[in-house]
Amino acid sequence: MTIPAPSLPLSQDALKTLVGQAALHYVEPGSIVGVGTGSTVNKFIDALAGIKDRIRGAVSSSEASTARLRALGIAVLEANDVASLPVYIDGADEIDERGHMVKGGGAALTREKIVAALAERFVCIADESKLVTTLGAFPLPVEVVPMATAHVARRFEALGGQPRLRLAGGVPLVTDNGQHILDVSGLVITDPLAFECEVNQWPGVVTVGVFAHQKAGICLLGTASGVRTLSF
Repeated sequence: MTIPAPSLPLSQDALKTLVGQAALHYVEPGSIVGVGTGSTVNKFIDALAGIKDRIRGAVSSSEASTARLRALGIAVLEANDVASLPVYIDGADEIDERGHMVKGGGAALTREKIVAALAERFVCIADESKLVTTLGAFPLPVEVVPMATAHVARRFEALGGQPRLRLAGGVPLVTDNGQHILDVSGLVITDPLAFECEVNQWPGVVTVGVFAHQKAGICLLGTASGVRTLSF
């Protein structure tokens, strides 16, 4: 199904707004909504503010999203206080045609995976540039314990990857969880589920940014023709 776009070509920012608004269709009245992180999700949060009186609140995957939600008057609950969520809405850096994703460009991948695990349905919102045949063109984010950074980097080098420590202001970026991020280029991830299982076992890895266990069930894809809905 495709929801038509206006006749004039839309910018990437406008496409993000379009899919953010389309995601409201999956928000159940009276529910608690799982909310992700990133520029596309910010558009969803802005749209969610228009129906905030019809929901109980949100569980957020990052400090940045929490601040935005609260600034718009949306109550934010702790993940530990919620047994389940009907839906989690988040973006992706890449998504393949089976709903597997690479996520973590915003450094919130661990909390995103936790909130996604609470949800009955994962709705991915993205523009069409994020749809790929095989994951790996986007550098894979991996959250690591700082003392294990060099060890984990060597493991990826053995797989043919090129790991790089993510910096912010010339120093290692520190996540909301107090950890570091390796961004790994040069990977071709043909079996996302097996890859996720393997890397998650490496000592020092907190979370790998492959979302195969917590894959998307729906993807709302912003295209030149409008919002295209993919079901997996």
